[in-house]
Amino acid sequence: MRVLFLHNNFPAQYRHVAAKLAEKKKNRIVFASHRAVEKIPGVTNLIYKPHREPHSNTHHYMRSTESAVINGQSLFRACIDLKKKGFKPDLICAHSGWGPGLYVKDVFPDAKLLCYFEWYYHAFGSDADFLRDSNLGFDDAGRIRTKNLPVLMDLAHCDWGQVPTQFQASQFPDVFKPKLSVLHDGVDTDFFKPNRKTPKKFGNLDLTHADEILTYATRGMEPYRGFPEFMRAAALLMKKRPNLHVVVVGQDRVAYGKKLADGDSWRKRMLEELKPDMDRIHFTGLLPYGEYVKVLQASTVQAYLTVPFVLSWSLIESLSCGALVVASDTAPVKEVITDTENGFLADFFDHEAFAEKIAYVLDNHKDLDHIREAARQTVLERYAHKKLLPKQLRLIRDIAAGVIPPQERPAG
Repeated sequence: MRVLFLHNNFPAQYRHVAAKLAEKKKNRIVFASHRAVEKIPGVTNLIYKPHREPHSNTHHYMRSTESAVINGQSLFRACIDLKKKGFKPDLICAHSGWGPGLYVKDVFPDAKLLCYFEWYYHAFGSDADFLRDSNLGFDDAGRIRTKNLPVLMDLAHCDWGQVPTQFQASQFPDVFKPKLSVLHDGVDTDFFKPNRKTPKKFGNLDLTHADEILTYATRGMEPYRGFPEFMRAAALLMKKRPNLHVVVVGQDRVAYGKKLADGDSWRKRMLEELKPDMDRIHFTGLLPYGEYVKVLQASTVQAYLTVPFVLSWSLIESLSCGALVVASDTAPVKEVITDTENGFLADFFDHEAFAEKIAYVLDNHKDLDHIREAARQTVLERYAHKKLLPKQLRLIRDIAAGVIPPQERPAG
């Protein structure tokens, strides 16, 4: 089988499935992306770059669509060259929303297209208007609705779609749900596993002396992932608990939501507002996986917050490590965590209640092994890539063979 994977970043959600397909010598696997800083044995990397940025005078409703079109056009040209070299895929797996799958079937009309869908945008009732300062107007509503254009094109012309969670699937229009399988990409439970004896050292940070460690992991320090609420809760706890250390893993940037002006950041804002003890709050930046997993394993409490949006891998990875997680009681989280069974939930907006719940877990963490075990078991049963990988491969083979609907049918 010949498979072409398309994602702006390599290998992203396709890491495990691409590697497994590449193990068979008769398969030919090509992965097109903007960059590839690592190598998967048996996978050929095709690097392409969008030829320009969207014009500044493009209607602001259309800028994300223009970006996707430019990306799709650049990939289209790269695929023409790939076709001239003799590669014709049986199946194309494309990450939707950013444009790589828009025109690829015009180059390879006989290939089946399986799209990975993460989000369908709504101005009201999900992420965009959740934060209290969102203040969306009709102009915002039009812009947000228009962001769906690349997604809608993929939904219309793909042969099948995959979406990782039931909550994310619920955001898509009913007319398209019959061609979406709910199938999470999974986490490596052999790597993300409990180790209560792991040294409390992460990169250059040595916390072997710390009695309590509150951790928080994020791509970007932003309101979408509850960073301001977390920092306010952490500051309250640090005042009351002199032995508490706080570790924040992630970049000082906004990955989702409204960007800030150059020179401004949510980390800067929260430090200026709260003035915490800088000897006990530690910002590690992004860590290599080998160091990041130690943070989750050594954590006394791991905090996770999100608006109703795409679920972070970090939540599943934390649970897989048997971490005691205190998370926001928002829809994507409640699909995974049941309060007091495999973790703890608190009001996203009430940082005092969030701090109280964390304090409870800190006070009782030695008696909560049953929560740790249930957290781990949740991932082993529902999110382990060893369990999900055969389903992903079956979905790929079904779509490539034209078995539609596939065995991995839509839930419900």
